Amino acid sequence: MGSLFVELARQASANARREVEAYTREIPEFGFLDKDARARAETLEHALWLRRRTIELSPDSSPLTGDDLGHIASMGELRAGAGMSLDARQRVLRLHTALMLREINEATDAQRGGGVEELMRMVQWFAPQGERGIGAYCQGFVRVLRRRLRYAEQVALLTRSLLNGDPLSVELASAVEIELAECWVVTVFRMPVRPAADRFLDSEIETLVKSHQVPVMWGPEGGDGSGELIALVPLISGTAGAESVPAHATPDLLPELAPGHLPELVRDFARAIGRPCAVGTATAPPPELADALARARRISRAAPLRPASARLRPHTLADVFVELAAADVPCVDAWLRDVARRLDSGPDLLVTLDAYYRHDMHRGATATALNVHTRTLDYRLRRVRDLTGINPGSTRGVRTLSAAVTRRLSGAWR
Repeated sequence: MGSLFVELARQASANARREVEAYTREIPEFGFLDKDARARAETLEHALWLRRRTIELSPDSSPLTGDDLGHIASMGELRAGAGMSLDARQRVLRLHTALMLREINEATDAQRGGGVEELMRMVQWFAPQGERGIGAYCQGFVRVLRRRLRYAEQVALLTRSLLNGDPLSVELASAVEIELAECWVVTVFRMPVRPAADRFLDSEIETLVKSHQVPVMWGPEGGDGSGELIALVPLISGTAGAESVPAHATPDLLPELAPGHLPELVRDFARAIGRPCAVGTATAPPPELADALARARRISRAAPLRPASARLRPHTLADVFVELAAADVPCVDAWLRDVARRLDSGPDLLVTLDAYYRHDMHRGATATALNVHTRTLDYRLRRVRDLTGINPGSTRGVRTLSAAVTRRLSGAWR
């Protein structure tokens, strides 16, 4: 055994104690170790065992054995059984990895620049075996979750772990039989009033999750009683439009990136929710899902609220970029709000303009959608022009009035 490994063996006990102390100091859920001597001793024993096995196996580049992985999995089971949260489990894995790398670096420094070959051997062993160890720990953790949690709760954990970039997502996906994708469409259903907890609704959502194969979770409830449902829709290679996207393109500006069944999925979930929704989407690979969620959430807040019907559709950044920009400039938003307020004195002018722009200003299709005669539609459009001084069919009308209508229908000015 080389001098680096001898130094690591000499410091193993002290390093294991330092790890346990770091857990109690930096992770609130481990505060119990200060009061539970038995649990502290077990945690210390495991930390010391990991270091000794590392020192035993890494000099010869020997992999962790099946028994080793089983022992690591048992620690995952123990932590899950004790009620450890996903956030704490992730912090444990990060902290353990950081401390092990620090210990290797300290041992190398103690050799005063020597042992480069040993250091390279250790690093080459640590990366793949560390990944196997984390996988085993996650397997044990999920094994307990499957026994303790309902299917819907497991799916919610999968959704959260994907959004957080948690490696536990691999095991959770296997447990709930959902295939992971290389790219996802983060879809946020925003609703002014979140549905109350209801077994029937949970059952409906569970049925939709299984039929559409999408991870789903409820978002946080707003202080005003609003809520959101978050779904991750896989964008599978071969989906219409996915093969023809330029490498330099911004995904959210390409509506064709969305899978063809996304509108149907949106309507199915909206009907289950049973109340008006606004739907925002953003596309991203797994490492960027947290940022995509933030974008999809903003888009959903700018999108119009609509009932669960054929008119409800997912919105991308390309659909509401004008409204998003207006919301960030108070004077512009106040001006649009004043324009929208002028329409209140007319007969159904807001609804008319909404239908007019949704049907690309086609008079016949708009009149049919509104169930009115084209002459009635023309009268209403003239009334809009009289009240605002803006022709709805002009370039200025499209830019100004469509933004004012969408901002009003989004509920932003309540």
